[in-house]
Amino acid sequence: MLRYTLMRLGVFAACLLVVWGLVYSGLVPRGLGDSNGMWVVLLAMVISAPISFVVLRKERDRASVKVVQRVDRMKANLEENRSQEDIADDTARAQGAQGQAPQTS
Repeated sequence: MLRYTLMRLGVFAACLLVVWGLVYSGLVPRGLGDSNGMWVVLLAMVISAPISFVVLRKERDRASVKVVQRVDRMKANLEENRSQEDIADDTARAQGAQGQAPQTS
């Protein structure tokens, strides 16, 4: 996931440099009034999004597989903990119904 994020930032940084060069060379309008910095950043974001979507497709798929595996592992651990709690609760209730003091571990 970190690799994908860094690659996205790299694409954005490259677009930012290209847009900055185009604006300061006069090929792209400078924006309105004092909005030049904001204009450059927004234009770079708009340009980098579709580029990242196409160019980083394989890396995005790898990152999503890792996220899904992590979520599945967390769900399995949570379910295991729930089943252990259920067993302990059932044991305590059964011992309580028989008049025995519940055992603590």
